[in-house]
Amino acid sequence: MKSNELERKKFDKALDDILDLFNNLEDDVPIIKFGEDVIENIELAKKKYGDDTVDEKINALVREMLSWLDLEDADSDEPEEKNEDDEK
Repeated sequence: MKSNELERKKFDKALDDILDLFNNLEDDVPIIKFGEDVIENIELAKKKYGDDTVDEKINALVREMLSWLDLEDADSDEPEEKNEDDEK
């Protein structure tokens, strides 16, 4: 690609900005850690039934399961409680 000095400087600055953004990215921590077998089955289901259908079904199931829990006094800013699985 041919360029003049000004274009090279703009490109170099843009590349530095992109690298800076990349280096400052935060890790995306999943809210739920599915097992590999569950992930594989979700992927298969999405291929067969489509993303939207599977997403709706999973959300409905999780919504129902969460409705069983008393979350009225839960504070989303409190530190997470550790369970036995976290220590393994």
